[in-house]
This record gives sequence, C-alpha cells and structure tokens, in this order.
Amino acid sequence: MGQKELFITKEGLKKLQAELNYLRSVRRQEVAEKIKRAIEVGGTENNAEYEDAKNDQAFVEGRILTLENMIRKAVIINQKTGSGRVTLGSRVLLRNQDGKIEQFVIVGSAEANPINGKISNESPVGQALLGRAVGDEVEVPTPAGVLKLVVMEIS
Repeated sequence: MGQKELFITKEGLKKLQAELNYLRSVRRQEVAEKIKRAIEVGGTENNAEYEDAKNDQAFVEGRILTLENMIRKAVIINQKTGSGRVTLGSRVLLRNQDGKIEQFVIVGSAEANPINGKISNESPVGQALLGRAVGDEVEVPTPAGVLKLVVMEIS
C-alpha cells in the first residue's frame, strides 16, 4: 500500500515531534511505573488497576506508532506568497452569503482545526478554495444547503 503524503506546516511538525518526544521520554516511564505498582499491589490476575495500566500502555504505544508514521510521511507546506491563488499554507479572507467575514489557513488534514481557523485541504471548503483567486466565488454543498463564499484576500 502506498504512503499518502501528510501536508503539514513547520509549526505543526514541531508539535507532532514534541508530542512524540513527550510520549517516549515521559509518558512511557509513567505508564511503566503504573504497571509496576499495580503488579506489586495485586498481581496480574483480576486486577483492575493492572488492566487499566496495560490499556494506557497500549494507547501510548499506538500513539507513538501513529506519530512516527505521520512524521515519516510529513511534507512541509511552503507558503508561496504572491502567487495570487489559494494554495496549501495560504491565509484566506472570505465573505459568506450573509456578509460575515472569516479568515482561514489552508492546512493538511493532520492540522485541521476549524474552530482555530485552520481548514484541511481535503475538506469540501478547502478543496473548493484551492486554486481560486481574489474575487472568485465558490459554492460548497453542505448538509444545511449550499454555502457561498467569496475570496476577499489571499496572503
């Protein structure tokens, strides 16, 4: 199976690396201590504390594998200024059909956080905006109906 590239900003990659470092250097040790204490108190048979600690260990190890894979597939988004078109890394000022102005940064799916103004290039809005220029109007089908957006500014 081919590896899908993971588009991410430098800031986003640093966050993933910091989380991975924390899990490897701090969290693994905490979970190991929790397992050790649980075994000392009640062994491994019918011990809820031990089972809980083993579940924590499985989660931590799974997250480490996920982060390692994400970092391996990471492709840094290089924001191209002055292209006049929406690309990965672009900050886009939009006006919706109600006249409300919103600003978003187009990021890869790993960093998407619409509440914080980061939308994925794979989302319907992100896909509709890619390649657009100032003044372009896009229509995005949503469950609530068609969302009409006008590109006001690209930086």
